[in-house]
Amino acid sequence: MHYRDYKNFHPNGFFHVYNRGHNKDLVFKDEEDYLFFIKRAKQILGLQKTGMSRWMNSLPEGSFSVLSYCLMPNHFHFLILQKTNLPISRFISKLCTSYSIYFNKKYENVGSVFQGRFKAKLVDSDLYLTYLSVYIHKNPKQPFKWPYSSMAGYIGMGRDSLVDKDLIIKMTGGTAKGYREFLDGYTNKDELQISHLTFDD
Repeated sequence: MHYRDYKNFHPNGFFHVYNRGHNKDLVFKDEEDYLFFIKRAKQILGLQKTGMSRWMNSLPEGSFSVLSYCLMPNHFHFLILQKTNLPISRFISKLCTSYSIYFNKKYENVGSVFQGRFKAKLVDSDLYLTYLSVYIHKNPKQPFKWPYSSMAGYIGMGRDSLVDKDLIIKMTGGTAKGYREFLDGYTNKDELQISHLTFDD
């Protein structure tokens, strides 16, 4: 998806957003990297007011909601609700640019951190929305032990101020237990139904 396509993104659209490291290289090498990326996402969305660089302004509060996410060593996934006319490129591009500056400085790296522009696909049904949340959370081999996703907040094991989980929780039983049961019942057949919304890692 090219930059010129972003004008077609529309309010109240749900998007699966993905990007990976250049040549599939690692983009998160230690805990500090994961936590910086999450912190910066909160700052850009106006959810955390402290620690922003002078040149890095946050977006208008309420422009987007992150419904779920997962950061893996060489890629990341977001499920995002675009709530205004501001395209999601404004959020993701700002986040990736800021993180790339941090990463290149820390590791004395030169060149691209991510493999081109991010990819995004419109989620076109409520069922696919719930399946996609599970797909994102189950990216790690041990999803319940993986600390760099929104899983803990969904299953009642912690809080995550980056994520607005209310909609998907409501759609999967209304409780953390209901979401866990929905997740446990997710099968390969369900994943096939959303194959058009996923990306090759």
